[in-house]
Amino acid sequence: MTDRETRHFSIVLPTRTPAPAELPPFVTDVRPARADPAGRAAVAADLAGLAGALAPFDPGGQESLTVAAGALRRTRHLRVTAEFHAAVATPVYAAKLSASLQRFAAGRLGWRLAVDLDPAVARAQGDFLTGADRYARAAEFLTVAKGVWRGPFDFRGAFYEVAKGGFGPPLSAPPFPEVQLSGTSQEAVALSREHADVHVFAEGDDLDAIVPELPGLRYGVLLSSLDRVEEYAGRGVTEFFLQTEDVYHLGEHVKERALAG
Repeated sequence: MTDRETRHFSIVLPTRTPAPAELPPFVTDVRPARADPAGRAAVAADLAGLAGALAPFDPGGQESLTVAAGALRRTRHLRVTAEFHAAVATPVYAAKLSASLQRFAAGRLGWRLAVDLDPAVARAQGDFLTGADRYARAAEFLTVAKGVWRGPFDFRGAFYEVAKGGFGPPLSAPPFPEVQLSGTSQEAVALSREHADVHVFAEGDDLDAIVPELPGLRYGVLLSSLDRVEEYAGRGVTEFFLQTEDVYHLGEHVKERALAG
């Protein structure tokens, strides 16, 4: 397998639906309502041959797990990752919801756990946990979610407790969602080392300092354009997340670069 063949491109889905245009009272708009921009973007990404899509956590937008479910329903091949934070639900409920989605979508759902939220955003979500406790809770969240998925399961921690839990067939049959994590702090790196399949960097993060601490993982980066793909690929990054409204154009760029290689 060549280096170029290991590059997987995903788009970041929109999470907000624009308000309808205000028309004069005498005008009747009979066109279908364009109420699902994320679904349309996911379909375009699927048709363009991209690997995946990310439904980001957006406090002022639509719920990411719901956006992901809609995108999975409208696509055949696209892997869709939902980003959410640990306070959104209990790990048992999040796992059961995701096990159901995995069954309906042939195992194409992934998780990205948002841990280090802005304090004001976290409090507005009803989450008042601060400091290193956020990472300790995230570790327990993932431990419990994975544990009940495989069932039977008992757990007693600082944040969660489960007695005689766990799923049986058919809920336990699909694969657990691929876990994506991010961050550059010691707590973030330790969490990824224990639970992540993919560690996602932001542009400007010091990959040379962190990658050696995360052996065996795949590495991703959130980019605003394709201009730095070659640079990051040369540093071991295989997962590229791009924010773009022109999905077809991005798909053509990806194909052109693959052919050029």
